[in-house]
Amino acid sequence: MIDKVPGKAWVVVFCGTAINLCLGILYAWSVWTGKLINVEKAGQLIAEGPGMGWTYLTNAQAATPFSLCVLIFALFMIPGGKIQDKLGPKVGAITGGLFLAVGCIIAGLMKSYGGLIFGFGILGGIGMGIGYAAPTPAALSWFGPHKRGLVAGLVVGGYGGAALYISPLAAYLIATGGVSYSFIFLGIFFAAVVIIAGSQLAKAPPGYVAPAAVVKAGAAPAKAAGTLVDWAPSEIIKTWQFFALMFMFIGTTQSGLLVIANAAGLLATTAKAIPFFAANAWILASYGGLVNALGRVGTGMYSDKIGRGNAYAINCIISALCLFVMPSIIGAKSIFFLFVAVGIAFWQYGGGLALMPAFTADFFGPKNLGMNYGLVFIGWGLGFFMTRLAGTIKDITGSLDYAFYMSAVVLILAVVLSWVTKRPMHVASGE
Repeated sequence: MIDKVPGKAWVVVFCGTAINLCLGILYAWSVWTGKLINVEKAGQLIAEGPGMGWTYLTNAQAATPFSLCVLIFALFMIPGGKIQDKLGPKVGAITGGLFLAVGCIIAGLMKSYGGLIFGFGILGGIGMGIGYAAPTPAALSWFGPHKRGLVAGLVVGGYGGAALYISPLAAYLIATGGVSYSFIFLGIFFAAVVIIAGSQLAKAPPGYVAPAAVVKAGAAPAKAAGTLVDWAPSEIIKTWQFFALMFMFIGTTQSGLLVIANAAGLLATTAKAIPFFAANAWILASYGGLVNALGRVGTGMYSDKIGRGNAYAINCIISALCLFVMPSIIGAKSIFFLFVAVGIAFWQYGGGLALMPAFTADFFGPKNLGMNYGLVFIGWGLGFFMTRLAGTIKDITGSLDYAFYMSAVVLILAVVLSWVTKRPMHVASGE
């Protein structure tokens, strides 16, 4: 069979990426908090500057809308997946995108901490959960197992790469029109994009058979292989492989977010003697955002060739080694090796977000992928535990050393689990 999908399939991939480029505003949150945080003046009205009309926030207050958004995002992936499976990706993507857009506009108009909680935290989280659940399953329905990694990486790469343009765009909008203006502008912009791109999303029609891989004479076939059975959500939660995938998701997430949450601080600590880096610690975070996006596409590509489990193991083992030596890198104040180690952590985290939907489709089929992946995605939400635990460890010990060691151990346990986790057999069909 010729390995050729309809042109519509790539339109869905492109539009899904565009939608995620809007939903990924989460990774640019620090652009706004940097203008609103002032612990000494917390609660006081900002009389001048880009934050005029707002009130100053504490660090804890600034972190709350972000944390709430993440939690609601993870929870709403499940109903978002159900909407995608039952009503179609158009409904899910446009509904989710408009929730986020309205949330941004409300946050901008209210000019308050409560507005950030309701607009960005609650409405934004609902929008991300419903919206993120739609593009990837729709795109994957058009492709066979041999291209699922690449396609998943391209679509979710939009979410990871969003900070690359939203951060500088938001900074420009804040500088020219203020904090409120930036939220309102982006809200309107997101609404326009998700309506246009979301209207082009579509699952493969009933009876469609995705093209198989073309294997040249003498060449080994791709190792990515999937089930021929479409499992129902009620069936997958009865398998131990479902819980294995969830733990594997926790593993990739907890280690990546530990580094993501502390990237700027790590550079500031390591580069104290270099004024430029000490003053521009955001550089490491921006660099990480780029690698995060590339890791989603790159990992997806080679997972199609060498198998999901092998790709997962390679990413996680190398990342675990970097976590083990991170305290030494910081102690030696090596900027070069810090960028290498942080880059690997970001690549591994991004790679996990490409691997897990592909794993889910391989194990349980593409038909109910929205809901099935929404259930597996709970592991992403639970992966935030390490970031919070690391804060406590730093308060007690004065450093993140033990957090790095613990995170590396969790990664290794996840790799061991991945080695024994094989595609489940569907009892009724024998597949």
